[in-house]
Parts: sequence; C-alpha cells; structure tokens
Amino acid sequence: MYPGTWAAKSPEKPALVMAGSGRTLTYGELDDRSLRLAHVLRDAGLGVGDVVALLSDNRPEAYEVYWAALRSGLYVTAVNHNLSAEEASYIVRDCGAKALVVSPAKADLAEHLDVDVPTRLTFEGDYEDALAGASTEPLAEQPHGEDLLYSSGTTGRPKGIKPPLPPIRVDEPGYVYVRVFGALYGFDEDTVYLSPAPVYHAAPLRFGGVIHALGGTLVMMERFDAEDALRAIQEHRVTHTQMVPTMFVRMLKLPDDVRLAYDVSSLQAVVHAAAPCPVEVKRRMIEWLGPIVHEYYASTEANGATFIDSQAWLSHPGSVGTALMGVLHVCDDDGRELAAGEVGTVYFEREQRTFSYHNDEERTRSTEHPQHDSWTTVGDLGYVDDEGFLYLTDRKAFMVISGGVNIYPQEVEDLFSLHPAVTDIAVIGVPDDEMGERVVAFVQPAPGTTPGDELARELTAYARDRIAHFKVPAEFHFRSELPRTPTGKMVKRRLRDEYVQP
Repeated sequence: MYPGTWAAKSPEKPALVMAGSGRTLTYGELDDRSLRLAHVLRDAGLGVGDVVALLSDNRPEAYEVYWAALRSGLYVTAVNHNLSAEEASYIVRDCGAKALVVSPAKADLAEHLDVDVPTRLTFEGDYEDALAGASTEPLAEQPHGEDLLYSSGTTGRPKGIKPPLPPIRVDEPGYVYVRVFGALYGFDEDTVYLSPAPVYHAAPLRFGGVIHALGGTLVMMERFDAEDALRAIQEHRVTHTQMVPTMFVRMLKLPDDVRLAYDVSSLQAVVHAAAPCPVEVKRRMIEWLGPIVHEYYASTEANGATFIDSQAWLSHPGSVGTALMGVLHVCDDDGRELAAGEVGTVYFEREQRTFSYHNDEERTRSTEHPQHDSWTTVGDLGYVDDEGFLYLTDRKAFMVISGGVNIYPQEVEDLFSLHPAVTDIAVIGVPDDEMGERVVAFVQPAPGTTPGDELARELTAYARDRIAHFKVPAEFHFRSELPRTPTGKMVKRRLRDEYVQP
C-alpha cells in the first residue's frame, strides 16, 4: 500500500505534521504532489532503476520525493546534509543520480557540489513550478521503488547499499519494512508516530514510509530537543516513536518537574536502535514509561534483525534480542559456528542475498560467510546465550557511534596522514554518558613540533575545514609513540584501556 490508497479513503487526513510549525500535509496532498513529481521525473528521462537524490532538512516535501520514487520504480538516495561538499559530491556522483532535489536550507551545500546532475529542483522555487505544470493523470504502471542509502565504510569512503527492487507494485502488499515492522509494532490507521531524527537516516526515512503505507500520521520534528519531544507527544497524542539512546539521556537529564509535567500516557511503544544503549539508561526509561520500550538491532544493509521487548530485556539486560529477520549465526574467523557464550562475527542467514554495495563487488563479497553465500555480516561481533539472545561486544573495525551516527576512525586518520605536524595518529571511540561514544585522537607529533593545547586547536581547525564536524575528534592526546604490532597494525584496544582506565 501507499499514500494513494489512503487518499482515496480519507484525503483530508494528515499524513504528516511538522511538530514545530504545525505545517500539515494531507494524504490527498501527498498523493497528488508525489504523482506530479513522478511525472516530472519521468518526463526528465528517469526510468525504472534510476536514482533521485534528496538533500533536505526535515520538511514535508522530503516525503513527496520519497513517494514519487517509490511509486515510479526509482531508487531514492537521501544524502546526509551535514557532510562537506566533497563528501556529499561523492555520494551524489557514486549513486549515479539523474535528479537532485534540494531544500532551501541546503541550497548553499548543493551549489558547492562538484557533480553534474541532469535535473535539479529546489523546494519553494522551480520545484513548485514543475509540480504546477505537471500531469495529474494516473501512472500507467507503478513498479515499487526502493532506497539506496549510504553508510560509511571502514576506509572512510561511504558505501551505497543497494537492495534489489521489490517484485511488486507500490499498491500491493509485501514490502519488507511494512510487513516486518508494521506487524511488530502494531502500526495502523490509528498510529501517530513521532520521528525526531534527521530524515536522511535509514530508520527515520523507512519508518515514516511504513506509517504512510499503513495510513497513520507521521509527526516529524524539525530537530530534536528533549522537552520539545515531550511536548509533541502530549500535543499530538503520539502512540509510537523511535529514538536513539542519546535522546533518552537528554530526556532523563531534564529536571523532574519538567520531564514529568508532560502527559505521555498515549505512548504504546518507544523503539530504540542505531547505537548501544547503556543498561542503566534503558532501565530508567522502562521505570519511567513502563514496559513499552522496545529495541531492534539491524543495519542499513537490512540483512537481518533481532528484537527484544521490555520484559525480555529485564531478564536479559544488555541483550539486543532474538532473531526477527533471518537466522542468526555467530562464527569464528574460519566460518565455524560457535557455541553459546563464545564471541564471534554475527551473521544472518536469508534465503538469498538481500543487498549489494553499489559499485563495490569486492566489498560485497567480503560480507559473505566463507561457506554460505546467503549468510552475510556487517562485521559486528557478539555472542548468543543458551536461550538464543544476542549480545554485541564490539563494532566493526572499531567504528564509533556517537549520538546514533556512525563514524569510522580510518577516515579521520587518513585526513591527518600528510599533516606536517603529525607522525602517527590513532582515532578511537570512548564512552560518553550523553552521546554513547565520543571521538578521541592519540597523536605522535612530528619531530620539532610542540604538543599541547595550541597544536590541538590547530588540528581541530584543520579537520573542521575538511570533514563533517561530527567526525572531528573531541579530544587530542599526545604520545611520544603509539602502539603498533611488528606488522604495522595499530593496537587500538590498548589505547582504549589506557583512556578508560588511566
């Protein structure tokens, strides 16, 4: 199903409401405007399997682009608008976008993109002119589209995750996210779903689409603020929401007289994912809201998933649950399946491969189990207990997750590889009560360079000019030598231990 299904039934029903401004997009408007944009894209030469890129902050038009793509058999690539122009250019170029749609707030970034895209439209400008002149005739065919989203690789280069197009029409049942998560959380026409995260992230984008497919109302925050989220829950009688643990921390840090002043009794499910949640933070959320806190473990690759509700978590604190999508396996480096309690690489077994990395066959092959090509991994490490509950113990290639955002140290390290003041550098993530983890750099200064605050400020400014600010180390620590093995590999765990246990 899709917005057109509900537009025929209840055209005036809100499909999307902006939490701050109150701006509303009805199902009738969403269906009409996504149809018009679908015609615009087809008239521009986009056909099944082509890509439209979206560079936008949180606003209703983002879902007009999303549904125009999904009802046209197109891929939609939502680009992280916090990236530098060079980083965003790489994504738009790599995905092969034939159209780029931009919000006014991100127009400056779009102007600095070093990539040619045949069709460019900007909300509130030529986008509106294009829609006004577009056909409103029903599309003769509406093959189901898909998203093509990017997740940074361990080398620092973002990798496009490209699933096959669903073998259904957009108005037919069977789309995986609707089928799995709609049933899991009881999404339906009465659902009011609060989305507090950036729409370019996989989970917010996809879950908003699920809500529209099932006829509910999506309440989207312009940006997250702890008290504003509680206000939105009360004002809109929100039934479901999805957050990252950092958001939990910020709500729990509100003064009790503020936090408890809001009526959150309408909530039926509070979902979290994307980053590890400290045990005590989750315990306090359950104590506050009741046993409605749910967690799933998955990835942008969507090769598998686990799930755990509050009751099960209280009996298995720290677990991310049991298999929800795919069969779970934990294996050693040779592919041998491990016994309960033994740490290894987490694989999910599916009937067939569910994704590939765009333009990167070698990376795609690296996700396969040595003996079973239908078993894939995103590189996470963990173990299962005797009851089949999964516990994660590490992240792939020392990935840092800060505030729900994936940061890969290699990219930051590569940035400084030729800096004249740096002989060697190692970047790690360390625990942070609010963000989950924060980025820390250990630096061996070049001979003749004086370590200290001045050098730290210089390196910070250097990084902020070249990469997204959320990737810049929050701290620089200087050492006369960094720990490497005889073969040249950095022993990052030693640095982590040194930092956490000085």
